[in-house]
Amino acid sequence: MDNFVVSARKYRPLGFDEVVGQAHITTTLKNAIDNNHLAQALLFCGPRGVGKTTCARILARMVNGFDENSENNNLNIYELDAASNNSVDDIRNLIDQVRYPPQEGKYKVYIIDEVHMLSNAAFNAFLKTLEEPPEYAIFILATTEKHKVIPTILSRCQIFDFNRIQVSDISGHLKGIAQKENIKAEEQALHLIAQKADGALRDALSIFDLIVTFSSGGEVTYKNTIDNLHILDYDYYFKVADQLYNEDLSGALLSFDEILNNGFDGHHFITGLSAHFRDLLVCKDNATIQLLEVADDIKNRYLEQSNLISASFLLTALNIANGFDISYKGSKNQRLHVELALMKMAHVQSAISLTSKSSSTEEVKKKVN
Repeated sequence: MDNFVVSARKYRPLGFDEVVGQAHITTTLKNAIDNNHLAQALLFCGPRGVGKTTCARILARMVNGFDENSENNNLNIYELDAASNNSVDDIRNLIDQVRYPPQEGKYKVYIIDEVHMLSNAAFNAFLKTLEEPPEYAIFILATTEKHKVIPTILSRCQIFDFNRIQVSDISGHLKGIAQKENIKAEEQALHLIAQKADGALRDALSIFDLIVTFSSGGEVTYKNTIDNLHILDYDYYFKVADQLYNEDLSGALLSFDEILNNGFDGHHFITGLSAHFRDLLVCKDNATIQLLEVADDIKNRYLEQSNLISASFLLTALNIANGFDISYKGSKNQRLHVELALMKMAHVQSAISLTSKSSSTEEVKKKVN
């Protein structure tokens, strides 16, 4: 049996053009290399799985003109995991290595991952070398928590802030990988994987591999994705929203019971319902529709339901759901807690109608007087 290589490793970018969703970073680095304006101390900040270490490795190869498979990579590129090598002695060993110029290539590149894990003593030991490194040394520090890096280190580095990758960029990248692997993938499923990854491409690739393995036919379908990731289907939220707006409390309670029987908890449901109401409000204005990160067919369903449900109902229901979300953990009877929220939402329309009638009656009385 051939060894399986996960997609995150198999499709790791080999050049800046292949990096997904970080054009502002890759363009700046390419221009810096082309114009010989590259700083000797760089700090890459951002969430996990967005390409910090990948960009550091690409940069290290480009400044030396090495290919991906060059044997000189190991001699010129040094990687240190600061999470497990965070003492003063580890940094002193690194400083001792810096004293020797490269045998091949022009630069020695030191990539220190999770640099925020270094101790204060290790940071202080590193300061002088970082401020005045030899002309052949480049330091690339990577961290997910920039606020934990001491200010004296920050002041000596050129800082690059990596963004969370957009859902559309992740789903498009997954689609390209599926085509290369001859895997049939539904667009809805890829969007769902991208949303679940929360801006981290590495997480998205791991989930993608999981769904491919889960599916007996090697296909990535929407049904298999929601089953494997334990995600509530959009259909439930569309149905419950219609039931609440039409004051069908019995239907809403039965739908909630079905959701509980499928293994989901009440908190998962109430937070998802809040997000659904938010997305419906987003669809009320053409200028904000772009904030809806779903597949096109799901977006059309949101637009249709948004036209049917009033903004006043959505705002009130969203406020109720948000309040119950906050107090859910402290509730003794959590099922009743969510059911009470549904009861309140199911009577929002009646309350709005009653308020409108009262306002009309008062206006009539003022005119008569």
